[in-house]
Amino acid sequence: MRLARFDGGRIGVCVGEEIADVTQVCGVDPAQWPPVGPLVLIRDFAALRPRIEAALATAPRKALADVRLETPVPWPNKVIAYPVNYHAHGREMQAGYRATNQGFFLKPSSSVSGPNDPVVLPHVPGREVHHEAELGIIIGKTCRSVPRENWREAVFGYACLMDMVVRGREERVFRKAYDTFCPVGPWITTADEVPDPDQLEMNLWVNGELRQHANTRDLVLDIPGMIETASAVMTLQPGDIIATGTPQGVAPIVDGDKVRISITRLGEMTVDVVQGTEGASEVFAAPYVPPIIKQD
Repeated sequence: MRLARFDGGRIGVCVGEEIADVTQVCGVDPAQWPPVGPLVLIRDFAALRPRIEAALATAPRKALADVRLETPVPWPNKVIAYPVNYHAHGREMQAGYRATNQGFFLKPSSSVSGPNDPVVLPHVPGREVHHEAELGIIIGKTCRSVPRENWREAVFGYACLMDMVVRGREERVFRKAYDTFCPVGPWITTADEVPDPDQLEMNLWVNGELRQHANTRDLVLDIPGMIETASAVMTLQPGDIIATGTPQGVAPIVDGDKVRISITRLGEMTVDVVQGTEGASEVFAAPYVPPIIKQD
């Protein structure tokens, strides 16, 4: 099942090129603040699924092209991100560590945006903002200390994810925490639709130019390992998002760019890049020195 949010927080099931509105049967109030209805839906999905499926026959439908899709998880408890999780990306960034011996970092929920929201570049003269294509893993239940052999029990579904970053050597979270720096979408594809998440092809284009291509089979720390590692440290909650790390090919994005990501069976989304006026900080007052020289 492909579960989406659209038109101001409504819940829909994507069926072909249409979206069926199941907001009412899911018990989600689109006006609720904070918007935690999707988290409750994820938590209770096993019980709600038969009702959702039964409602599809009569639920109001619209063409996907006629609605505004929004991020499917607007208020995650946390976004867990693994740095340098492809060997080729580690080499291009001259990083001597990998996710297997570095661990993870957290991005704030306020950085999450949707498939129709622009990435807003902060006003940080002398710095580049880079794109990073990633697989997003959506956690489905409250869990702790999940052994790798039980990793599937923790997963609700998958989505496309982009992790944007101000390039530099300052604290990683600081450089990745800006609003709109974590586009997630266009919907959640439930785990039963993705039997082999370790064999997903991922591509990212900027203005039609292919910048990144990888397969999740090449992850250094695999999906079971990421779930085991994260849950060893903290309790995972429904709607938590794990960002699996980016492959090689990271590069700058600038005002006016269009960034498109596509992952096998999960769909695709294209986001605009616009230059903002906020975000200046003394931390970024000096240009990054030395420059990052990507290696082949």
